[in-house]
Amino acid sequence: MTNNEKSNIEDPDLELIKARKMRALKEQVASKEKERKNIEQEKSYQNNTSSLNNVSERDFLNRYLYDRGDEVLTLGEQQYPFQTKVLVKRLNELIRYGEISKISGGDLLAVYRSLGLHIRVNTSISISDHGKTISFSEKLKQSNDPALDQEK
Repeated sequence: MTNNEKSNIEDPDLELIKARKMRALKEQVASKEKERKNIEQEKSYQNNTSSLNNVSERDFLNRYLYDRGDEVLTLGEQQYPFQTKVLVKRLNELIRYGEISKISGGDLLAVYRSLGLHIRVNTSISISDHGKTISFSEKLKQSNDPALDQEK
């Protein structure tokens, strides 16, 4: 018997072993591929939920704001985005624990300022004068201009 004849005789057993090893390797590759897909799906899910949580956290807080509180929160997000995210989470915790029931715009502004974050809020003072609403600066100009006072 030559070596070639011996290898032909052992071939059926070798073929079975090779087939088993190939099947095991294919299963490993398939499981790794499935695991990779699961990890990608989980990452995309976490990204989606984190963006939804930010929106829902803000919406939750928005329900408890009054008296220009939403305006102060928007300005805070524009001027201090990272700090505002942290502040919104903390305020929501306090609301959930019952420590806070409602937050006015002035109170929210005071919170920002107590944290050292000075938010610039556009304000104007209006005065009702003889049935007309005029700005405070216009009223000062009128009171300093004697010609305008004599016309009235």
